[in-house]
Amino acid sequence: MVSDWLLLAPPAAFITAALALFVVDAISSDETSGWLLSGVTTAGGLAAAAIAGVLLLSETAAGGVELFGGQLVVDGMSLLFTFIFGSVTALVAVASLDYIRDLPHKAEYYLLISLAATGMSLMASANSLVVVFISLELASLPSYALVAYLKNNRGSVEAGLKYFLIGALSSGIMLYGISLIYATTGSFLLGDIAASVGEAASTHPGVFGVGLLMVIGGFAFKTASVPFHFWAPDAYEGAPAPVAAFLSSASKAAGFVIAFRVLLVGFPIQEVAATVDWVLLFQILAVVTMTVGNFAAATQSNVKRMLAYSSIGHAGYVLIGLAALTNVGGPTAEATVLGASMLHLLVYGFMNTGAFLFVAMVEHWDVGRTFEDYNGLAREAPLACVAMTIFLFSLAGLPVGGGFLSKYYLVVGAVGTGVWWLAVVLAINSALSLYYYSRVVKAMWIESPAESLTIERYPTALYAAVMAAAAVTVLLLPGLFVFDGAAFDAAAALL
Repeated sequence: MVSDWLLLAPPAAFITAALALFVVDAISSDETSGWLLSGVTTAGGLAAAAIAGVLLLSETAAGGVELFGGQLVVDGMSLLFTFIFGSVTALVAVASLDYIRDLPHKAEYYLLISLAATGMSLMASANSLVVVFISLELASLPSYALVAYLKNNRGSVEAGLKYFLIGALSSGIMLYGISLIYATTGSFLLGDIAASVGEAASTHPGVFGVGLLMVIGGFAFKTASVPFHFWAPDAYEGAPAPVAAFLSSASKAAGFVIAFRVLLVGFPIQEVAATVDWVLLFQILAVVTMTVGNFAAATQSNVKRMLAYSSIGHAGYVLIGLAALTNVGGPTAEATVLGASMLHLLVYGFMNTGAFLFVAMVEHWDVGRTFEDYNGLAREAPLACVAMTIFLFSLAGLPVGGGFLSKYYLVVGAVGTGVWWLAVVLAINSALSLYYYSRVVKAMWIESPAESLTIERYPTALYAAVMAAAAVTVLLLPGLFVFDGAAFDAAAALL
């Protein structure tokens, strides 16, 4: 049907961009313009985001449409997350034009980004454990190469190797967990698993419980949740800054979207609580991840590494969406807190991507990576520093960007579902994050540089990407109301 093809248009936009990059590179691999490669990748991301946004706001797939025998499902949640993936991909592709201008293998770089985004968009629609694993690997394998893209940089190669080894181990554990789930339920489809999960949990509690825990461990790795977070700081620090932006925003959102769908559709807590109480498990993970991420970020002296640990803290905030499904406040309260997690990932996709792209611009200027290196930067690049200030204060939850509203929704949802203490932990950690974010702002605007600082040229594309991300972050403060109804409806349909 035409409608089915229309629903597949967002991932098709990523695939089309990847195929176009293949063709362009095959025709003139040594002469291909960076503008053309970046433009194709950006067009693919913008097309995917635009189509997903229109379908989402028009409620074309509000009830969920199953495709390919139920292997894929297109609904409000998949469209919302595909919008995030497309937006982040476009920003990263534009910013990369200046960042890798003088580096080789540019076509391969953009191709890997497009293929990873394709995997992420399929993860958002995966309705079978087999599709979950295949799409996860399609997103992960290009990411390993992207982290190690700077082949002459020891830190980049080392980070890529660590990421690959830990990722391979995580994938193996998750795949083994999927096999145990199949052995006890007899199906890979999430709907069929949900129908037989009660019997499987009672007849084979040990095998089923171990399998579910292994699958959850795979999700925790993908989202950089404690204690599976140790790969993230090294990978983000060693990777090219635009790649770090892509991984910390889009890849993290992809990990959460499969966790939401697999756990809520395939493993209803009412059926499996006696074997594996995953709500309690995520309550523990949320508290530990928020706290460890923020306290570790507060001890850093490297801005890029600080943002890496900050991203771990934000993973803890999003985990509240699963940790608060206590069946206390009723369906409305649960839909609010789960929708709040989705909204936070939406805003996070712009403000965190923008922060890492600002770091990329500073690296382009060869200023340095520590807090002290940022001293007095606002005197040379005031507008860019305004953008970075917006990103950091919005990440902290101040009312300068959409991060304030998304955290507000999380607090309201947590209180409404009876886990008010999670809201308290979130507030405490947000206050702590304001401390280390303010260190960067203070360095840029108040401190004096140790030596003279002169910026001779602004990288046009990178600068434009940073300013665009800042504009969207600010506009999402009033504009989040455009998406909140769709997010809450998507959460309610999932529950």
